[in-house]
Amino acid sequence: MTVGKANRDRWRRYWDKHSASYDKEMRFFDRVLFGDSRAWICSQATGDTLEVAIGTGLNLPLYPPGIRLTGIDYSPAMLAIAKQRAQELGRDVDLREADAHALPFPDASFDTIVCTFSLCAIPDDARAVSEMNRVLRPGGLLLLADHIAAAAWPARAIQRLLEVVTVPLQGEHFLRRPLHHVQAQGLTVERRQRFKLGLTERLAARKPAPSQQDHEETSATSDGLHDQPTSS
Repeated sequence: MTVGKANRDRWRRYWDKHSASYDKEMRFFDRVLFGDSRAWICSQATGDTLEVAIGTGLNLPLYPPGIRLTGIDYSPAMLAIAKQRAQELGRDVDLREADAHALPFPDASFDTIVCTFSLCAIPDDARAVSEMNRVLRPGGLLLLADHIAAAAWPARAIQRLLEVVTVPLQGEHFLRRPLHHVQAQGLTVERRQRFKLGLTERLAARKPAPSQQDHEETSATSDGLHDQPTSS
C-alpha cells in the first residue's frame, strides 16, 4: 500500500490537533470495547521493550518495573503528552518521533514489541508489522491489541460505511486483521483472545529462535572460513 506524503502529513496534523482529547476518547473505548487489553499486553513485556505508536503514553503506568522502554510516534503533540506523563510517573522512557514504516533501529534490537490500538491508523499495517518483526530479537515477543473486522457480516457492513469517512479524514481503518500479517511474518502465536462480538483481538506472538542445528551449521561455516588461506 502506497500512501502519499500529503495524506500522511494531513493525518499527522489531525492527530496533533486531537491529542488533547485523545485520552478521554480512548478511555471510553477501553471501558466499552477493549476491556483490560492494555494491562494484558503490557504485563507480558520484558527486557528491552519498544512501543510503536505510543501516542500519549496511556500504557506507561501498566508496564512492569525493570524493563527498558522506548516509544515512538508520528505525532509530536502526542509525544509531548507522553513525555509529561512519563515525568509524572517517574518512568524512564526514550521517546522519539519516528515512522512505524521505517523504524530507526538496527535489526534484532528489542526483546518485546508492543502496539495497542494503533495499527488501525498506520497507513501500511503490513509494512509496520514487518518492521516490528525486523527489530525484534529471535525468541522475542510481539504484543498486539486492536479493533478488527467484526465476526458478523452486518457489523462489517457498518464498519465499511464508517471507513468511507474515517479513512480519508484520519486514516482510521475498521476492517483490518493484524493476525494475518503476524502469521505471514512466520511468528508463532502463543496466546490470542477475540471478544466483544469479535470486534477486539489481542495476541502474543513469538519470533522463532535459531535452532540448535542452525547454530551448529553456522559455527561449522565460520570455522571453515577461518581455515581458508588468505592471499597476500
